[in-house]
Amino acid sequence: MAAFIYSDIFTNYDFGPAHPLRPERLKMTYELLQAYGALDSTGSRLVPAEPADEQDILLVHDKDYIEAVRKLSCGEQVQDYYRYGFGPGDNPPFAGMYEASLLYTGASQQAARMVASGEERAAFNISGGLHHAMRDRASGFCVFNDPVLAIERLLETYEKVAYVDIDAHHGDGVQEAFYTTSRVLTISIHESGRWIFPGSGFVRELGEGEGTGYNINLPVAPGSGDAVLLRVFREGSMPFIRAFDAPVVVAQLGIDGHFRDPPTHLNYTIDGWLEVVREVLNFGRPVVALGGGGYDPTVVCRAWTLAYGAIAGKEFPDEIPDGFARKYGIQTLRDHHGPRISSSEEAKSSEFATRALEDLKRLVFPAWT
Repeated sequence: MAAFIYSDIFTNYDFGPAHPLRPERLKMTYELLQAYGALDSTGSRLVPAEPADEQDILLVHDKDYIEAVRKLSCGEQVQDYYRYGFGPGDNPPFAGMYEASLLYTGASQQAARMVASGEERAAFNISGGLHHAMRDRASGFCVFNDPVLAIERLLETYEKVAYVDIDAHHGDGVQEAFYTTSRVLTISIHESGRWIFPGSGFVRELGEGEGTGYNINLPVAPGSGDAVLLRVFREGSMPFIRAFDAPVVVAQLGIDGHFRDPPTHLNYTIDGWLEVVREVLNFGRPVVALGGGGYDPTVVCRAWTLAYGAIAGKEFPDEIPDGFARKYGIQTLRDHHGPRISSSEEAKSSEFATRALEDLKRLVFPAWT
């Protein structure tokens, strides 16, 4: 069985109309899955999202920071609020921010608990995957770090957890949380921090102390397409996933590496990205799946619908059901054209990936032998 965790209240996590993180992407995904009849069929169920409480969040964030989020959410004054990561730009405070953040974080905790209990083989929280939030501050559109809470809950049942992040941006908040432990293998494939936020995620960030070698970063160059994504995943991720052999996987399924996504410079298609999702699933372990980045709602809803189909063992017709198609002007589920990648761009991105894989083998492999 697979669970899809959802609430219409997810859309209350809203930084405003000019912000790139558009909450309608979540509603559109839910509506598209409903249009396909995917959430009320054999092997799948819809689960109402439940919020976390403050005691849950204290596993991940400092009390002072949580209190600052609560006050800003209510419109109260917080001295030097910018030191908590808030202000104009990425993380403007908004009314109801605290409650909205508790809900998406709680949904990821639900997913972890359902999988850990054996109630579900897989659970997907599309509102989750907000992997940039740090222990004491917001970062990169992320207020609370739900992947970290999900992993912490899984560690109450399992000895170790594998975390795989295919968002176009480095999963720096998750990396920081588990940088010194060997119980969590963190893997992040992302556009290199040389070019985009958060400016981290280089191969040399290996972990420290007991965690040395358990933090795997695979940065890719602008212009990288499906071939690079699949290569670095297969050569640079799967060997570690197999060797670590965790009994459960947390997968952050950001789709902002898609060629139509505005803030990044990658050239993935939905098909290439979905192949990585399928390979994670084919590892054969229970999976907690989380959303993440994705700033073109017409891409996000199609990609996450296909991802949930893969999770739940369902195939959907490519022609989108008529009611949804008319409402949103989207005709097909899959990409029917891809990016134009020049031969020079392809060569440069391939060479960059080769160097990253060579560095990984040189720096990380010795820690595993």
